[in-house]
Amino acid sequence: MKLRQKLIFLAIAPLILALCAIALFVRQQALALAEQQHATIQRAYLASKQAELEHYVELASHAIAHLTASGRHDPATLLEAKRVLASLSFGDDGYFFVYDTHGRNLMHPRQPELVGRDLWNLHDPFGAPTIQNLLAMAARGGGLVRYNWVKPSTNRSAPKLGYVVPIRNWGWVMGSGLYLDDVQAALDQVDDQQNRNIASTMWWIAALAILSSLGIGACGLALNLSESRVADAKLKALAQRVVDSQEQERARLSRDLHDGISQWLVSIKLQIEAGIIRLQGGDAQRERARIAFEHTAGEIGGVLGEVRRISHDLRPALLDDLGLAAALDHLAHEFSLHSGMPVAFSSVGAVEALPAAVSTTLFRIAQEALTNIERHAGAHRIEIALACARARDRVVLTIVDDGAGFDPEHVAGHPQRGIGLRNMSERLDAIGGRLDIASSNAGTTVRAAVDLKD
Repeated sequence: MKLRQKLIFLAIAPLILALCAIALFVRQQALALAEQQHATIQRAYLASKQAELEHYVELASHAIAHLTASGRHDPATLLEAKRVLASLSFGDDGYFFVYDTHGRNLMHPRQPELVGRDLWNLHDPFGAPTIQNLLAMAARGGGLVRYNWVKPSTNRSAPKLGYVVPIRNWGWVMGSGLYLDDVQAALDQVDDQQNRNIASTMWWIAALAILSSLGIGACGLALNLSESRVADAKLKALAQRVVDSQEQERARLSRDLHDGISQWLVSIKLQIEAGIIRLQGGDAQRERARIAFEHTAGEIGGVLGEVRRISHDLRPALLDDLGLAAALDHLAHEFSLHSGMPVAFSSVGAVEALPAAVSTTLFRIAQEALTNIERHAGAHRIEIALACARARDRVVLTIVDDGAGFDPEHVAGHPQRGIGLRNMSERLDAIGGRLDIASSNAGTTVRAAVDLKD
């Protein structure tokens, strides 16, 4: 995986993890809220059913109050009370029932087959003793009881909320009930709606995560393409500058060979040919030939010196043999000889055995700086200082002149000028160094610093 792809992955992965955490938190909160809403609605429904049921039972008690208050308990009075209660109904499945205290059914208008049967041991589908629970609640003065009973309209067992009251002077337990299957249906509908809402929220978060990932990926791709184009343009410009630098170096070397060594060798050749001719003459001619050969030998020494100078400019042997400090010292001496400008060199710290890349880069920077000073500065004095500080962690090369100075920003931004400065900066960038240039009318300071740890 490439670095850019890793960066895009590192940008997308935290986003996905954050959205997953948000989705999990939202889901947990939504489920908790749905449970609270379910419980609230259930309590509201049950409270409504309870109030309604208590109201019905109270109406039924008032309907037979004149009979229960008469003090009679003869069969005719009891039969009249059963008739009145049997005639009372509400809704499709609302009715009243009567049991005695031993669990025998005395009146049931919707299930007459139960009348007269002992239902004390009757249990609902979940094993709860239905009649015993009703009678126990009536013995405590009456109240609500939850149980399951067959619903007349569907002939299926359904949850039911019953309310019973005792009629003590007759030994009766009278009550009624409301089926709760409609409450459960309403709660199931609410739960289904909540589940759909939660699922919809999760889908929205997933869509947001996908769109965000695609957006980041698209931005990363666009950035990669843009950076690739910029990098290609920089690479082309750098390659062109390398070619230009090579052509300039070749042109300089060609001029040095043509204007110096070539003409010198032609002169030596002519002098040798003339000396050979004179050797064939008399003693005076041979003496002149000897003097000419001595002069020629001196010129050959000059040619050798010129070859050494050109070779030193290309790659000084001192740089490899004795190190950067010796090479810079020799460079300063040679520059002073051929330019006439005095150059002072100094070194501080342990500057020996620097890395080869660092030594070569700093030497080339010094060469480029001296060349620029000679061409443009019009300086009278130059100082070169090499320092290695903080236990060889950092090496600094400083070149100071008292020339006319220039505008570094203007020159660096000029398309046809500042090639030398760009070369210096790029050489340092390649080894993790930094180039600082300060220039004014009082002179110019070039400072190249390299962190050896990096």
